[in-house]
Amino acid sequence: MENKNIYILAIESSCDDTSAAVLCNKKALSNIVATQKIHEEYGGVVPELASRAHQQNIVPVVHQALAKANIDKNQLSAIAFTRGPGLMGSLLVGTSFAKSLSLGLNIPLIEVNHMQAHILSHFIEDDTHKTPKFPFLAMTISGGHTQVVLVENYFKMEVIGESLDDAVGEAYDKSAKILGLPYPGGPLIDKYAQLGNPKAFPFPKPKVEGLNFSFSGLKTSILYFIQKETAKNPNFIAENLNDICASIQYTIINILMDKLKKAVKQTGIKQIAIGGGVSANSGIRKALEEAEIKHGWTAYIPKFEFCTDNAAMIGIVGYLKYMETEFSDQSVTAKARYIL
Repeated sequence: MENKNIYILAIESSCDDTSAAVLCNKKALSNIVATQKIHEEYGGVVPELASRAHQQNIVPVVHQALAKANIDKNQLSAIAFTRGPGLMGSLLVGTSFAKSLSLGLNIPLIEVNHMQAHILSHFIEDDTHKTPKFPFLAMTISGGHTQVVLVENYFKMEVIGESLDDAVGEAYDKSAKILGLPYPGGPLIDKYAQLGNPKAFPFPKPKVEGLNFSFSGLKTSILYFIQKETAKNPNFIAENLNDICASIQYTIINILMDKLKKAVKQTGIKQIAIGGGVSANSGIRKALEEAEIKHGWTAYIPKFEFCTDNAAMIGIVGYLKYMETEFSDQSVTAKARYIL
């Protein structure tokens, strides 16, 4: 097994992106993502529409991934797929397809935890990316999750802090909705924040015990603030958009960094890796780079293509599990809630 190349076809369908990738050992030969534009008009992901779009996209996406990798399906060593967590309808599409293909090709089936994949995406082989050494702290930040994870090895991970309510990505998107920005609004807040004064409007930071997070109170305070100011001046948002976005971003980043500092102090581990869609945020990336210099941390920031949901990160976990012969059978089912 050590001497021959292992080809993993990976499938990711946990939310509203249909993705397929082919990995040769730890290197991604292809990583195709089909995004679903239909949700923009609804201001958020509609689960029923997401699962229907996955059904339309999955065959062409897998075909493209194999073609780009220049691999025939008969060369594949195994099929890896996202078992959870995620939207059940979306997960069912990827799970059913992966099970059928593995059965048809008579090759192993490997189930993957989506959050584990975000963390282990740092181990996809790349000439420019440095790889974390164990143990390290991982902060997974996305539309559905905010976690601080103690990573001891590929398969031994402990969640030592998490959001008690909303995820950080939801805080971004809901704040953007309050401001009248289109979905997904998180990247727009990041864009406008770069042009504004981060200390223009102070927002309260929640007091939460330990390493846990809470973002619902922040969303409420932003809503009340905007309602109050627009009552006095109907043009308040338009006249102050950059400063509002900068202030929201500044508050969120401070919440995240405060918990990371606390986690470093508590564990003594100064290696920090981030993952998940919100790790594409320029303010968070900059804050981590500054913390490297100020606190002597070593920060691991993923390439943009591995931040948002993608199949290459599913593939790296698939490869690592393949090397341990950790396979699933055909009775495996999707799990909307799947603890790390």
